[in-house]
Amino acid sequence: MRPTRTDVERMVVALFTLNAGLDRARRQSPGAARLSVLQALLGREGAHPSDLAEALQVSPSLVTRHVQALEEEGLVAVSQDPADHRSCLVSLTPTGCEEVRRLQQLGVARFESFVASWDAAEVVAFTRLLEKLEVDKHEAGERARRRSRRPRWADGEPARRVPGSGDRGTHVEASTS
Repeated sequence: MRPTRTDVERMVVALFTLNAGLDRARRQSPGAARLSVLQALLGREGAHPSDLAEALQVSPSLVTRHVQALEEEGLVAVSQDPADHRSCLVSLTPTGCEEVRRLQQLGVARFESFVASWDAAEVVAFTRLLEKLEVDKHEAGERARRRSRRPRWADGEPARRVPGSGDRGTHVEASTS
């Protein structure tokens, strides 16, 4: 049975409420921004600050400030990019790797407290549904991008002749207005 519009609206409200609470907690947590940078570096041999900014969806200047602070703490190393001497690469130090693991464990412990009254099946089901939602969201976005790149006539709408084009055969997409 398909969900009703009311079912979907309730889900959207619950997701937005959860997301707002997580965003608020992230802004209030002094280590949240640094954890984001450290996590973005995890598993990479080195990353350009611009790539980190793109991955984190923040301004490059914000990443630069965080990287400078993390470097002073010994959590990241900044080195010249051997392929482009005008640029630098940021990588985790061993201490930085340990800090990521420590902060991740704190985060997991926090979420354990959120679901302390749940049984294991509920946690597994919720996780499965969140993963499914992410996949379906991505696929819906891809379908929308493909549709937006296609001319309307490709969906069965006839092209219309441009007024004043004479017999030159100039056509444009059909208008929906």
